[in-house]
Amino acid sequence: MASLLGRLGGWCARHGRVVLAVWIILAGTLTLSTVVFGRPVNSNASIPGTDAQRAHDLMRDGFGPGYDPGGTVQLVLYSKDGSLLAPERKSAVERAAAEVRRVPHVVQVDTPYRAGGISSNLVIGLITVRLSGNDSSKLGETSRQISEAAQPVREIGIEAVPADNSTPADKEIKTGSSEIIGVACALLVLLLAFGTLVAALVPVFTAIISLGVGLGVIGVLGHIVDVPKQASVMASMIGLGVGIDYALFLLSRHRKLLADGVPVEESVRRTTAGAGGAVLFAGGTVVIALTALMLAGFPMLRTLGWITGISVVCAVLTSLTLVPALLGLLGHRINALRLPFVGPRRRSAHSPENGWAGLGTWVARRPWRVLAVSAVVLGALAAPALALKLGTVDDGYADRGQPARRAYELMQTGFGPGSNGPLIVVGELDAKVAAGDPPAPVVRDLKNRLTYVPGVAHVAPEKINSSGTSVLFQVVTEYAPSDPRAGDVVRAVRGLDVPGARLHVGGEVAGMADASDRIAERTPAVIGVVVLLSALLLLLAFRAPLVAAKAALMNLISLGAAFGALAIVFSYGLGSGLVGMDPPVSMDGSFLTTLFFTVPIDSYVPLMLFAVLFGLSMDYEVFLLTSVRQAYLRSGDNRRAVAEGLGATGRVITSAALIMVVVFVAFIAYPDPLVKVFGVGLAVAIAVDATVIRGLLVPATMVLLGRLNWWCPAWLDRILPNLSIADHAEDDDERPVTPGHGKELVTTGGT
Repeated sequence: MASLLGRLGGWCARHGRVVLAVWIILAGTLTLSTVVFGRPVNSNASIPGTDAQRAHDLMRDGFGPGYDPGGTVQLVLYSKDGSLLAPERKSAVERAAAEVRRVPHVVQVDTPYRAGGISSNLVIGLITVRLSGNDSSKLGETSRQISEAAQPVREIGIEAVPADNSTPADKEIKTGSSEIIGVACALLVLLLAFGTLVAALVPVFTAIISLGVGLGVIGVLGHIVDVPKQASVMASMIGLGVGIDYALFLLSRHRKLLADGVPVEESVRRTTAGAGGAVLFAGGTVVIALTALMLAGFPMLRTLGWITGISVVCAVLTSLTLVPALLGLLGHRINALRLPFVGPRRRSAHSPENGWAGLGTWVARRPWRVLAVSAVVLGALAAPALALKLGTVDDGYADRGQPARRAYELMQTGFGPGSNGPLIVVGELDAKVAAGDPPAPVVRDLKNRLTYVPGVAHVAPEKINSSGTSVLFQVVTEYAPSDPRAGDVVRAVRGLDVPGARLHVGGEVAGMADASDRIAERTPAVIGVVVLLSALLLLLAFRAPLVAAKAALMNLISLGAAFGALAIVFSYGLGSGLVGMDPPVSMDGSFLTTLFFTVPIDSYVPLMLFAVLFGLSMDYEVFLLTSVRQAYLRSGDNRRAVAEGLGATGRVITSAALIMVVVFVAFIAYPDPLVKVFGVGLAVAIAVDATVIRGLLVPATMVLLGRLNWWCPAWLDRILPNLSIADHAEDDDERPVTPGHGKELVTTGGT
C-alpha cells in the first residue's frame, strides 16, 4: 500500500496543475449547483416499528388534510393592549384569517374564537392552519408565507408569531460566521507552527476545497434522499477540522524531508507513502465510526452519520492528491514569506533539545507514576458523566431572538407548558362508530380515562375518521416537552386498557421517548461494531494485537472526559449561559440564573458524539504509533522509540489538536443547542486526548508493555494482508534495524 500511495503522490506532484484544476472545477461546479438548484433538506424523524410512528400513520391516513405530522402551522397572537375580543381587534383577526386562507396548500383555518383557542386572560390566541399537499421539507417557507399574510393584526399592534409543529431538529441551521472564525483561528495556529505564510495557507486552502466538494455532494444528495438540516453544519465541523489536520501532517513531514536535502518530488513521494498511509487509516476509522450509526435504528441519526462521513472522505482524497500537487507546484517556495519572530528554530525530532522527546524520556523513566496520575486525572474528568441528563431540547431553549422561542413562551404563558408539545392519542376501534353528540360509549369512556391520567391538563374534543374506525384526541399535559415527566404521561396513556380500543400515542414527546428507547436498545451493538472494526483497522495498520486493543481502550477513556464536560456544563448547569444558552422563561432571570441552569441533552447526541470522537481520537493514535513503530524498527529499543516517537509527533499533534479545538469552539457560537453540545464535547475531548492521553498515558503504557507492543502470533501474521503503514522506513533517516528486534519480532511471533 505504501508504494501505491507513493506512486500516487509522485504522479500528483508531477501533474500538479492538472490535479489542482480538477479539484477547483469540481468544487466550483458542485457549489454552483447548490446555488442554482437549491439544497433540499428534510429531517425525517420517523422511527419505523414504534408506537408513535403507528399513531402518525393512522393520523395521516385517516383524518384528512392537515392531520399528518408537519401539516399544521399555528399563528400565536398576543395583544398587549387589551382583549382579543374587542371589536376592532376581532375584526383584524378575521381579516388576517381570510388572508391566510389564500396561501397555497392551506385547506382549513380556525380562528381563536373557538373552544380552547384563546387564553383565560383573553390576550393570547391561536390561529390554527391546516395544510394539504405541502412538502414537509418546505414547512418553514410555508410558515413564513402564513406569517406574512397575518399583517392585518400587526397593523393594529397585535403580535403574530408563527409556530409549526416541527421539532428543534427540523429548525434550519445557517452556516457562515463560525466557519470563517474557525478558519481564521486555524490559520493563526498554522502560522505559529510553520512560521511561513505559504506553508500555513496550504492546509487551509485544501480544507476549503474539500469542504466545498463535500457540501456540494450533500446538497446534490438532498434531491435524492432525506438529508437532515444538521448535515451541513456537522459536515462543516468535522470536514474543516480533519481537512486541515490531515494536510498539516503531510506538510510537516514534507518540510522536514526538504530540510534534510531530499529533492522535492522524492520528498512528496515519501511523504505520501508514509504520512499519507497514516491519513488513509485515520480517515478510515472516522468513516467506520460514522457509518456504524446505521445500526442505531434511528433513520435521522443513520443518515446524519453517513452524510457526515462524506466530508471525511473528501478530506482524505484531497490530502492524498491535492496536497501532493500543491507541494510539487510550490517546490522550495513552500517556505516562502517567512514571518519574523515566528516559528521555532528547527531541531531534530531525536535531539535531546526537543521538548516532546524530553517528555517522552521523562515518562519512560517513571511509567507507573505517570500511569497512576493520568488515571486519577482522567477519572476525575469522567466522573461527572454519571449525572448526564438526557431528555428533549425543546424550543424553550432556543435563542431568544428566534420566532420559535417567542412562540413557545407565549404558548406557555397563555395555555400552559404542555401546549408546546401535546400528545396525539389515536384509538383504533374494534367496531365502527359515527361522529355525533353524544359520542359513542367507547369514545366517551376513552376520553374520561384520558382526562384522569396523572399529569394530563386538558383533553380536546374527539375527532372520528371518515370510516369510523379510529378516534383522535389531542392531549395537553402539565409539563413542557423537555420535562422528563412528560414522558411518564406518555407511558401512562399507553398503559391504559380501554375495552374496544387500542391506543397509540404520537407527537413530539412520544416520538422522542420512542427514539430514546430504540437508541438505548441499539447502543451496545453500535459501540461494539465501532470498537471492533476500528481495532481491526489498527491491527492491519500495525500488525500488533495489543496495540490495537490498547488504542481502542484509550479512545473510550477520552470519551469519558468529553461526557464529563457535557455533564458539568449542561447537566449541572455550571456555565451553560457562558456557551450562549438562554434560560427558559420560567426562571427568575437573575444574573446567576442567566449563567448557570441545566439543559437536557437529546438522547441521540451521546451516540453520535461517541462515533465522531472515537474516529477523531484514533487519528492522533495512528500518527503517534506510526512514528513510535518506525523508531522501534530503527533501534529495537522500546524506551528510546517511545521518546523519539513522541518527540517526532508531539509538536504536530499539538498543533493539529489546537486547530480542531478552535474550530469546534467557534461552532459553539451557533444558536442551535445541538451544535453547542457538539462543540463543547468535541473541543474538550480533543484537548484531553492530545495532552493527557497521547502525551502521558499512551507513552507510559507502551513503556510498560515493552516488546509486547509489537508482538504478533505467527499464525496471525501469516493471515494478515500486507497493509502495514509503519513496517517501512524509507521515508525516514536510513538507520539499520538492530538484529533480533523490530520486524523480526513480528514475523516470528516471539516476545
